[in-house]
Amino acid sequence: MTRQKKRYRKFRLRRYNANSQILIITIPTDLHEALHLGLYGPYLRSTTEEKWKHIGTTTFRQQGHPGGDGGEGDSTGGPRPERIGAGNWPTLVIESGHSETLPELHKDMQYWFQASNHEVKIVILAKFDDQQHHILLEKWEEEISSPQGVITRSRAAAILQQNGVLNPVERQSITITRDETTNPVSYNVTRGALVLGFRLLFLRDLGSQEGDFVLSIQNLQLYAENVWAELPRSD
Repeated sequence: MTRQKKRYRKFRLRRYNANSQILIITIPTDLHEALHLGLYGPYLRSTTEEKWKHIGTTTFRQQGHPGGDGGEGDSTGGPRPERIGAGNWPTLVIESGHSETLPELHKDMQYWFQASNHEVKIVILAKFDDQQHHILLEKWEEEISSPQGVITRSRAAAILQQNGVLNPVERQSITITRDETTNPVSYNVTRGALVLGFRLLFLRDLGSQEGDFVLSIQNLQLYAENVWAELPRSD
């Protein structure tokens, strides 16, 4: 597998399909950026540079296929020292969508799990829906559960050999709706806080004073307020 650092540019190489030779680019808007950075920023502030490597929008290509499918996530990162160095995939990927449809975001999610050979552990999708006036957050993980310890690469390969296929599973679906009938405007969050499991993020068991990352309902309401503030205003 290969990974290529991008130079600064005003567009993102969202996905490249090698078979069709179609390149899909994203021109990030303020709203698009707020959708993913509003989730990733609080997570970054909850950890330290000694423990976590911010990978950003690095370009990744499918393992074993340097000329194959490729893609860039909106926000990505992985643990130190496990994911330091060239060729290491993130454990966390956040993809946001405004003009993108939910089925398109689902294809992005599937790409990350498959292309990384299951080294990506959590994919968060953040979709802004103009028609429904809400933000939809989906947390996706692999079907493999490990009550007795973290899944190593060798163990994942063994499970793959035995069971054949690993399928993504939607672990959380959170809807945040804007209510303009209240004064001030309020934001209603359904299905609770967003929780990211420590063991999947860091590939190890909990240490002293460590725990899962939780973005509370109150924080999600503030997140939604900041996202809506970036919505283009009509004259």
